[in-house]
Amino acid sequence: MVAKVGDSLPSIELDELVGGEIKKVTLPDLFKGKRGILFGVPGAFTPGCSKTHLPGYIADYDTLKEAGAEIVVCVSVNDAFTMGAWGDAHGADGKVRMLADPRAELATALGFEFDAVGVLGNVRCRRFSAVVEDGVLKSVNLEEGGGMTCSLSNQILDQLKQQ
Repeated sequence: MVAKVGDSLPSIELDELVGGEIKKVTLPDLFKGKRGILFGVPGAFTPGCSKTHLPGYIADYDTLKEAGAEIVVCVSVNDAFTMGAWGDAHGADGKVRMLADPRAELATALGFEFDAVGVLGNVRCRRFSAVVEDGVLKSVNLEEGGGMTCSLSNQILDQLKQQ
């Protein structure tokens, strides 16, 4: 089943690199009492994700915050060290929380997984973005194929303003 507007975020443990140590976090805890943005990508350091997706959210952080986002979270099927290094390489610190879904458990629970074994070696997460309020999905944008349109920061900004 694919996650949709009105669904609650699953309580799957994700990994975040904090001060060189891996910390376990869940999305319901991160978004408890908060309004924000969750976006997912197939992989850290992959071309589209590194050239367009993540940099857009970092560049638009102040605008997203002004529009009401209290937290911006990026998730990918990678390990926490890779996600931390990717965030460092793009200046995400203090703007975008970089979370690892190393076993694709979140991607699968949301119904956003796809088979990328031939290219990336395992199951990955389709590109998506969502406005989340107190752990509930208020809007969901799920890319088809390898697209990068509806899940970009400029698209979610319009939805954040309308919520």
